Amino acid sequence: MPCYETKPGEWLSATDRTPYHTDYVKKCLSEQMRGEVRLLKKFMKGIGVYGAEIKIGGFSGYLCELLIIHYMSFVNVLKTFAKYKKQMVIDIEKYYIGSGEELQLLFQEPLIIVDPVDKGRNVASAVQPQKLYTFVAASRAFLEKPDLKFFYPPETKALKTKDLKESLAKRGSAVLFVVFGKVDAVPDVLWGQLYKSQRSLTKLLRINDFNPLRYAPWSNEKNLNMFIFELESRFLPRIRKHLGPPMEKESDCGNFLAKHMSNQGVVSGPYIEDGRWVVELQRKHVDAVAFLNEKLLDGGRNAGVAKEISQVLSRGFRIYVNEEIAEVYEENGDFAKFLTEFLSGKPKWLENA
Repeated sequence: MPCYETKPGEWLSATDRTPYHTDYVKKCLSEQMRGEVRLLKKFMKGIGVYGAEIKIGGFSGYLCELLIIHYMSFVNVLKTFAKYKKQMVIDIEKYYIGSGEELQLLFQEPLIIVDPVDKGRNVASAVQPQKLYTFVAASRAFLEKPDLKFFYPPETKALKTKDLKESLAKRGSAVLFVVFGKVDAVPDVLWGQLYKSQRSLTKLLRINDFNPLRYAPWSNEKNLNMFIFELESRFLPRIRKHLGPPMEKESDCGNFLAKHMSNQGVVSGPYIEDGRWVVELQRKHVDAVAFLNEKLLDGGRNAGVAKEISQVLSRGFRIYVNEEIAEVYEENGDFAKFLTEFLSGKPKWLENA
């Protein structure tokens, strides 16, 4: 791995610590502990939380090694994480003994593992909360009932197209797929932009009353990308109730009345209900597909879509709803497996647990 030859604390690039990490691990890991590291890594790969790259947002190899150095064994690591509370701090070299306030000022993540070769770095900063909590839950499940499926999960068998359509129809929800083409970016940049854009679009849907139940980006990292949203419903009622201030807030009531007495969007009201002013307003957006089409037509930059993805969207995209995705599903085996797992929603290691 390319890096600069530097002294500790004088890093010029993110990889300059690597030789120091290697030396530290070699010094601290016995032969038996190396076997424990391999067990931990295999377990994490099996439950889908291994890898610090942005696509995964999980535990790095170095992080696994530090966990074994600190807890001595694979089982001890699982026992500790099975009892995880709001935050966990591991400071192997005890840099912050008696300096808890300083540590809390430096790091706010739910998992803090102070780098033994750089006390200003949290080795676990890349671990996303969802991956951390997945590891916590899998640790509890394994300790309760050990099974090889945690290490060797069964391969996903994609639903047949007919079964996919039936599954989507039975859900009663609206699964939307925003499909677009190649993004010229390396995987880490691509996934960073996919996640950022997905979060922005999900927030936009939520504040416009389209209730996202689940959501995820997907990419083959070549020529096919998409955002997936499962909504309670594609369509909303034309009218929504908007609650005003309670009667005891005299000034706020006056402002509310002044705003809504001449508002052309008011269908009913203002009227008093349960001690507060209320109006019924006409929604501007009632169709989630039409809403997303409108927001993404120019690339979606104003909707929070990342730059490189916005450029691709501005050249064209398509939104599929429910079984309409079958034509893409049939032509892409990896996507078919992903969507099968997405619709199931249940971790493989939870099967028959």
